[in-house]
Amino acid sequence: MDIKTKKKLQLYGFNNLTKTLSFNMYDICYATNTQHQDEYLDYIDDEYNSERLTGILTEVANIIGASILNIASQDYEPQGASVMMLIAEGKIPAGSEIEEEAESEKGQHPLAVVGHLDKSHITVHTYPERHPDKGISTFRTDIDVSTCGEISPLTALNYLIESFTSDIAIVDYRVRGFTRDIQGKKHFIDHKINSIQNYITKETRDLYQMIDVNVYQENIFHTKMILKEFDLDNYLFGTAKKELLPGEKKKIKQRLKKEMVEIFYGTRITKA
Repeated sequence: MDIKTKKKLQLYGFNNLTKTLSFNMYDICYATNTQHQDEYLDYIDDEYNSERLTGILTEVANIIGASILNIASQDYEPQGASVMMLIAEGKIPAGSEIEEEAESEKGQHPLAVVGHLDKSHITVHTYPERHPDKGISTFRTDIDVSTCGEISPLTALNYLIESFTSDIAIVDYRVRGFTRDIQGKKHFIDHKINSIQNYITKETRDLYQMIDVNVYQENIFHTKMILKEFDLDNYLFGTAKKELLPGEKKKIKQRLKKEMVEIFYGTRITKA
C-alpha cells in the first residue's frame, strides 16, 4: 500500500524528522509434553536464526529505499537471536568515502560516519520462552525501524507483518522532532496519518481484530492486533486436535485463549 503524502515540502536543510515503527509480535503454541515443547523452541530458534532475520531486515531496507551501512548479528544459547542494521537514506554513491570505508571495514563500524549512522537503524530481537507447567510456549519478536529523513518505515509495515504471521501484534508508530521549510517554519510531521491501520492491507485487516490508542497532538499511533479465527490445530505442536479427548481440548483452548487475551490487553487475568 502506498504512503499517502502531502505536497512535497521545500526544506531549508536536511529533513530532521525521526520516524519510528516498533513491533511486538507473538506466536503462541501448546505442546502436551516437555519433549514437544523443546522441539517447538528448537524449531523456532532455527526458523528465526540471525541469518534468516538478517535477510528479513535486508528486505526492509530495500523496501524503504535505504542503504545498509553496517550489520551486527548474534545467536544466543539456549534460544534467541538479535540483528542490528545501521542504514542511510537513499543509495550510497559508488566510490564515495562512505562506501570505501564500509567495504574496507568488512562489518566493522566505520568511525568516519558514526555521527550519520546513529540516525537510522533497524533492529530485531527474538524471545522464545515457555510456561513452566501449563504446556504453553510463546515466541516474541521485537522489531524497531527508525529512520531520519524522507524515507518512511511505514512502507515496510505489511512485509513485516507477513514475515512473522503472528497471532498477536502490538504496533507503535511515532514521529519525533521537527524540520524546517525554506521560510523557517517548523513541521512536526510530513505525511498524513490518523491510524496505523491506514497502511495495512485489507486482506490483513480482515484477519485481525484491531484496537487503536492514538495521541494525535503528539504524533503517537498505537494499534493492537489479534487473530479473529481460532482453530486449535493451528496452536498444537507435536499433537493433532483429533488425538485429544474432549475434556483436554476444552482445557487447552481455555489456557491458550487466556494467554492470548493477557498478552493482547497487557494484564494478568485472575479467576474471581
